[in-house]
Amino acid sequence: MRSLTFRLSTLILALVAAPSLALTAQGWIEPMHPLPGAGIVRVRSAVQAAVTGRVARVTVEEWFQNRGPGLGEGTYLYPLPGEAVFSSFSLWQGDQELRGETMDAAQARAIYEGIVRRKRDPALIELAGHGLVRARVFPINPGETRKITLRYTQVLDRVGDAWRLRYSAGPDAAPRSIRVVVDSGARFGDPYSPTHQVRTTRRSDQLEITLADSGARGDLELLLPLARGLVGMSLLTHHPGGEDGYFMLLLAPGAARDAAAVHRDLVAVLDISGSMSGEKIEQAKGALVQLLATLREGDRFRLVAFSSSVRRYRSEWTPVSTDARRDAEQWIRSLEAEGGTNIAGALTEAFSAAPAAGTLGVVVFLTDGLPTVGDSDPEHIADGAEHNRGAFRVFAFGIGYDVNTYLLDRLTERARGVTEYVRPGADLEATVGDLASKIASPVLTDLALSAGSGLEVYDVEPEHLPDLFAGDEMVVFGRYRGVGSGEWSIAVRGQRGGHEERFNTTASDRESADARYIEQLWAARKAGSLSQEIRLHGQNPEIMRELRELALRYGILTEYTSYLVQEPGIVAFPGPPVPMSAPRDQAGAGAVAQAQEQARLRSSMSLDAIVVTGTAAKADSAAVNRSLTRGQRVERIGARLFLHKDNVWTDTHHGDSLRVVTVAPFSPAYFALLRALPELVQPAALQPAVLVAGRRVSVKIQEGGLESWREGELAELAKQFRQ
Repeated sequence: MRSLTFRLSTLILALVAAPSLALTAQGWIEPMHPLPGAGIVRVRSAVQAAVTGRVARVTVEEWFQNRGPGLGEGTYLYPLPGEAVFSSFSLWQGDQELRGETMDAAQARAIYEGIVRRKRDPALIELAGHGLVRARVFPINPGETRKITLRYTQVLDRVGDAWRLRYSAGPDAAPRSIRVVVDSGARFGDPYSPTHQVRTTRRSDQLEITLADSGARGDLELLLPLARGLVGMSLLTHHPGGEDGYFMLLLAPGAARDAAAVHRDLVAVLDISGSMSGEKIEQAKGALVQLLATLREGDRFRLVAFSSSVRRYRSEWTPVSTDARRDAEQWIRSLEAEGGTNIAGALTEAFSAAPAAGTLGVVVFLTDGLPTVGDSDPEHIADGAEHNRGAFRVFAFGIGYDVNTYLLDRLTERARGVTEYVRPGADLEATVGDLASKIASPVLTDLALSAGSGLEVYDVEPEHLPDLFAGDEMVVFGRYRGVGSGEWSIAVRGQRGGHEERFNTTASDRESADARYIEQLWAARKAGSLSQEIRLHGQNPEIMRELRELALRYGILTEYTSYLVQEPGIVAFPGPPVPMSAPRDQAGAGAVAQAQEQARLRSSMSLDAIVVTGTAAKADSAAVNRSLTRGQRVERIGARLFLHKDNVWTDTHHGDSLRVVTVAPFSPAYFALLRALPELVQPAALQPAVLVAGRRVSVKIQEGGLESWREGELAELAKQFRQ
């Protein structure tokens, strides 16, 4: 039985006769004897999963309240995940055990479809094909709240070097909590969720995972990386019919003790111009002391300070020792802020001594100002730095708003580093300390991906893979094509102590509704990269067109696009593309915010951290309001955008040249269609009619359409829709 993959965002069931009372829920109560004015609503849920080995024991508690004047009585229905061990369930209402039954997919489908036909609710069909727990709920008195407890056992999937836990919670309005406790926590690295931001706590040998945002909605997917020595790999794929596939690769490095083979050559560059005086210079000096503290025997360092002129601690590399570190700290503490800002001279000095072969060369650059001394042209400075950088990685920190974001982002763009912007009043020492902790234990450098024979991997994000550090999982997204069988492999190569290391993993090539989030996360990162390319290297028609199409298809909000849809296939832009070599506004609060937003998209790790689908409309409320004032209605479902036109929700990818097949809603043909093309399930919830575009044919769900299929007709339609 396939796993539970429904989206409950559209599961709206009238729990009583009154149609105005609706509830989105994981489990729900189907009324046995609906009374006028009665209403049983779900008010809260709590989920706890105890993981031992590969087995999760799941406890679901749900609270229901009767808000009507009469008795409430009905049947409790709860869809079980496909991995659940059905014989291990128990269902309780308070201290009373409910007499329940479990049903297989065929029985469950019949119940779901019966409810759909009766309630005319197309979303419920998403549950079809899964197991179901059913039990009678004793009468609930008016105003009374009852708790139902469900317990079941679930076997976790294995994905490469990780266990995977899924819980389909649904984005409902009722408060909920999810808590996962893992025994033998030392066996696992830090958990990662591509769907939610999670909080991890280690207590003794236990690992506890909770949602970082208690208000977060949607289905939870959680990966528990197994401790696999140097590097563990987990590959998840999603291959929609008729197009190239998407992949997500999780690299989970081992403990810091396994990373000692890579030594570091560190150059710390500090702005000591007059604008750095006061708290900023003191925090910056404290940050450099932290950096020195992370160095170990075998590492080397150089220190550079700049204002109108450039100073250096020593011209040559200094090997790390107790005495050398103490002397360097005294030099740092003696620095005072004065003069102008000679960024070009500081970068020339930073790159003047190359790192040793087999080491990780790192430049940490801190500044709070614009270049005012020497070469002050940001483009010249960036070009010179790129030419002289060599093998160094560059990590830049822009302090305050009076920094040149164009210059700092150009410094790190291809240098396998990042730029961090520290807003006025923020803790600079803590921000630099986070970087110091991250780069303390390099595991692999100069990473590269390669795929199996005959397979092409492309549009990888990030394009230039950063180095891999202990305790800092890396998540890579990309596209693939050319798979000739049911499985494919991918390899990661990297340098470690002057020697190449190689790691491999495999994954199945299939369409997976569970993994549709991979499309959106890839698209968000791609949009961030394209936006940065435009900002740093100028607009051109090809990149603008690519970003426009990406925004339209995946619902990614950028400063270059909006959701103001005028006609199918057209997205409004703030203004016409204007060729330029560098952005007009390179400094100031607006420039910093723009740079941070692009960085956020490029490093998107979970769905609730990016602006896509439902949250996009909220973020782009101005565009939505403009659309509404023109009488337009727009809906986004997954990677599709629908425009309400002539009383039909029309997919913006539909063209007049595509043949249209119309199917009657809630007919036998309708249910068979959604089983054959499950990607139509969510669009089918759009009322009163919807037109969904395929590759060679479009499907319209509207009254008066087909009610049954001739032999072979549906199979041919599904083929043409996808290929």
